[in-house]
Amino acid sequence: MTTDGPWLVVGLGNPGAQYASTRHNVGYLTLDVLAARGGATLTSHRSRTHTADVRLGIGPGGVPGPRVILARSDSYMNTSGGPISALASFLKVPSARILVIHDDMDLPAHTLRLKIGGGEGGHNGLKSLSQHLHTRDYARLRIGVGRPPGRMDPADYVLATLPSKERPDWDVTFEQAADVVEDIVTKGFAPTQMILHTGS
Repeated sequence: MTTDGPWLVVGLGNPGAQYASTRHNVGYLTLDVLAARGGATLTSHRSRTHTADVRLGIGPGGVPGPRVILARSDSYMNTSGGPISALASFLKVPSARILVIHDDMDLPAHTLRLKIGGGEGGHNGLKSLSQHLHTRDYARLRIGVGRPPGRMDPADYVLATLPSKERPDWDVTFEQAADVVEDIVTKGFAPTQMILHTGS
């Protein structure tokens, strides 16, 4: 994996107030935490995305950490690949420096996992990204949202607003996810994955 240039950190989600606090938008919500840490606000970009150019983490000697481009698509989840691909081309960021933050029903709620490549698991945002980037070989931070209860439709489940009583726990998860992103850009993907998955 290339170690040059900034990371492009993409939060997946749907635009609009009705989707703002849904399980499907945990990528957006983590991106908000990262933007706040970088002292930045996401602003409109001509690629039909919102972006912020920040420095994350702390470098040697206490200097600001590496440069990171935070981004989210202005289009809906299932067509988000086009704008993100256009942004990556504009910024000349290779797929090996793209990190995508997304919800994952195959993981228990609040579980964080890292992977590179692999299938999309029925996730329309990842399908769109893979299609437009012409590769699956980008890094992913998977945020577990758990399975829908009973016979609830999976689409209804991920598009439901997070219960207010659970929101404090989710806010902790978004902070932890932001910590993982900071570790990736300052320490590298493989060491961060090892620590996250083994707890060592």
